[in-house]
This record gives sequence, structure tokens and C-alpha cells, in this order.
Amino acid sequence: MTASVRAQLLARAGGSGGSAPGLLFGDDSWTWDEVVHESVVRSSVLSELLGVGGPPHVGVLLDNVPEFSFLLGAAALGGHVVVGLNTTRRGAALVDDVHRSDTRLVLTDDTHAGLLENLHIGVPVLRLDSPEWAALLERHAHAETPGTEVGPDTLMMLIFTSGTSGTPKAVNITQAKIASPGEFLAERFGLGGNDVAYLSMPMFHSNAVMAGWGPALAAGATMALAPRFSASGFLPDVRRYGATYANYVGKPLTYIMSTPQRPDDADNPLRLVFGNEANERDIEAFGRRFGCVVVDSYSSTENAVIVQRVPEMPPGSLGRPVEGVAIYDPETVTETPDAEFGPHGELLNAEAATGELVNTLGAGAFAGYYNDPDAEQERMRGGMYWSGDLAYRDADGFVYFAGRTADWLRVDGENLAAAPIERILLRHPAVEQAAVYAVPDDAVGDQVMAALGTRSALSPADLETFLAGQPDLSDKAWPRFVRVLDQLPRTATNKVLKRELAAAGPVAGAGALWTRAPRGTTYDES
Repeated sequence: MTASVRAQLLARAGGSGGSAPGLLFGDDSWTWDEVVHESVVRSSVLSELLGVGGPPHVGVLLDNVPEFSFLLGAAALGGHVVVGLNTTRRGAALVDDVHRSDTRLVLTDDTHAGLLENLHIGVPVLRLDSPEWAALLERHAHAETPGTEVGPDTLMMLIFTSGTSGTPKAVNITQAKIASPGEFLAERFGLGGNDVAYLSMPMFHSNAVMAGWGPALAAGATMALAPRFSASGFLPDVRRYGATYANYVGKPLTYIMSTPQRPDDADNPLRLVFGNEANERDIEAFGRRFGCVVVDSYSSTENAVIVQRVPEMPPGSLGRPVEGVAIYDPETVTETPDAEFGPHGELLNAEAATGELVNTLGAGAFAGYYNDPDAEQERMRGGMYWSGDLAYRDADGFVYFAGRTADWLRVDGENLAAAPIERILLRHPAVEQAAVYAVPDDAVGDQVMAALGTRSALSPADLETFLAGQPDLSDKAWPRFVRVLDQLPRTATNKVLKRELAAAGPVAGAGALWTRAPRGTTYDES
């Protein structure tokens, strides 16, 4: 039977394991016995504050601080639901997140309390650095473990999707959705009581909870918290805490690789880094520079479609899909044909071979969206889960990411996917980040636009020469417009906000803007 987070947490207390270090934060530390006790106390506090009746939903607007971990434990023990409020959301958007998640109480601290000032969120706000919170903790200091009936299917969190392509949706996160990946990853990576898991990804997001907090709990490893991700602070923290494991999502490897290289970078305890959405160049270079193994995987907050990396996979591939995962044409609801490649690796049948990653067996681990039946119905069509991610598959069954469904570009009557173009742009040594998106064509369809974040000097002539030397880049995939920036706009989980880039369009603004003639290959700088 699948474990619950409650069972995993209670298993950490008592005996020799209970006296082992469970949580590190700065100069402070807690044993596992103390972590479980602090979680029990907060579960009792939440029961008093929320009372009976109504959804037991508590909004948490915090950085990665010990209170966040204790509150997750409290929810697991007492059947409460932590609503992970995104600390980068502002104004009406933040209010909307509170209301549609049925949040009845918001917990925050001095760092983020200002985000709620002058907002009419309609629910109480309690600061965790206040005398009131300290008094509550003292009053419940001798609380007993709650006897609430909690199981694998009990709702424990609401985690909002990243919102890179629209309004974030609140994903139902049951105890099993945290406990099961935690057990799987702990066993897969051989994590145990001697390991230290470094958590710097935001704990309001699924990656931190399912790939960091959950595996550490399942393994009885020590959790070491960083308030927020810092590229320059990563290696010092790894050394300070003796971290052997770390998780990431989005571009953190890229940012860390941009810090000055030192001869002793590999002199650290880190042995494994696990996450998703890193590019091939950074995966290989990071492992070599820091003397560890990087395992990148395909996943999403919904966690319903799984593609696993295997040793023999070709460069650029996500890996092989598990049973039931296929690539379907959303129009015909049939499986797409295998990708066909030319002598230089160019994809010859992109339009036919590219489709949507689908779980044909059903919802998988997807437990639905909270109070959003329309979005849920969009994901579950014909009894299958449609991921919203584009991909294509080679003759050996390896899957290649092609972008989100919103990343289709219609250029001169031909459909192009953004991700393959991005992978080509990232081959240039000066390019640190690449985002490809559609902008309207003056006549019909789209034009290709790219935003590049650079790590060193790049000129229009450099880019022209580079693109001309890429045999797998079709003429139609050459970016018509290129915006060069120091950093691309991104979410709190380090995903590029393409909608902001696309909204700016090909007009003068931030960074340099390069434009080529419709049939030319020469870029002029605006």
C-alpha cells in the first residue's frame, strides 16, 4: 500500500533515528524528534485557528524557512491543506489565488507581509514572527500527535502551476503524491540517513516538495534549507551543510555555471543533483565541474506523464516513455508517426511527427485541479491525460521535447516547434538561455522570434555565421527577430516567461534588437 506523508513523518521519530539531524537552517538545527514535535505543535495550532467546518486550507506565503517545513509536517499529521502561495505574485493575482483555493488563513512573515498590505484578501493574516504566533506555539507546546484519520488519498497541498502560458491552476496534491515519489527517488538514488538534501527551490512549488523535501523525509536524510536560490551561494552552502543531494527545476544549473570557475570547484561533498528542464550542455558540464552526477528528467506539477532517462539515450532526448505514454495528434486522436531525420540530423517530417504527450491509460498521478472543472476537463479528454507538451519520437522510441502546445509556430504554411530551434541556439558558446516564440506576420501566420540571454559577447555577424553552419536548421526556422538580454524574464521556479517576451514583440525596448530581411540572412541592429 502506498504510504502517507503522515506515516513517513511519524516513522522518523524515536530510537536512534530520532536523534539524527533532521533539519538545518543557517546556524540552527533540529533532530528528527524535534522536527516531528514542531510539526505536532503546529498541527494543534492550525486546528485551533481554523476550527471546524469549511476547508482546512491555510495559505503559506514564505521563503524556504523552517516554519514552512514544520507546516508541511503539520498538514500531513492533522489532515490540513497547505496552499503554497507564490511569493512572486502581486496584487489582484495574489488575491485571486487566495480566493479560488478557499484559503481561510494566510501565514507569512516580515519578508513577505508587505505583499498583502492594502489588499482585501478577506481572510485573517498572521505573521509567524509575531508575539501572537509565539504565544500560540507556547500554548500548544505539549500537544499530542493528532488522531485525525489521514491516508494516501488525503489532500495535503494545493500547488499552483508555474503559469508560464496562462493563469496558474491549483493542482490537488494528495499525501500519496508526495510520499510515493519520495520513496521512489530515495530508493533510486540510494539516499539514507547519512545524506544531506539541499533545498533551494521554492517550497510552494512541486519540485521542491516532491524532489527535495519528500525524498529527504522518506530516506531519513537531513534537510538543509536555503531561503531562496542563489547561484553564487550554491557551492558555499553545499560545503557548509555537507550536502550530498540537491534538486532543481528550470535554469539553476545555467546560472551556477555562469559563476566564476575555480580550481577547487569539485572539492565538495555533492554526489547527485536531480531535476528537470536543464539543457544537455549544462548537465554534462555541471557534473564535470562539480564532481557529481546530474540526473535530469521530464515532469510537471501534475506528474501524470513520465519519460525516463536511460544511459543509451541520444543527445537532446528526454528518454523513453513509460508504459501508456505516447505522442498523439490532438486533431485525429491517433499516435503520430516516427520522426524522420536527414543526413545532418534535421527533422524532415516535423509537422506529422510532432504531437502532444499523452497518458493513454488515464490520469496517472494527476489528482485534478482544485475547483476548476473546465481546466480538468481540458487535461482529461477521451479518458486520457493530455499534458499540453509537444514532442516527437524517433524509430528507437526515444522522445524529444518540442515545447508547449502554445509553442507551435505557423511559418509560411508550415508548423514549427520552438524547442528544437532553442536547442540549436544553445549550441553557441555565448548563448546561456534561449527562448523561441511566435510573433505575428504582417501578412498571415507567424514569424520566428528568439530572445537570447548571453554569457559573453555576441554580435549579429557571429550569430549569422553560427546559424549558417547548423545543417539541421531549416530556412524557415531562422529567427526573423532576435532580442539579446542579460537575463530572460522568468518565474520563481526559473522558467522563462515567454508570454512577456511575446507581448513585447519585435519593437525597440530592453536589450538589443536584431532584425533580418524576410528572405535574407543578415541581421541589422535596431
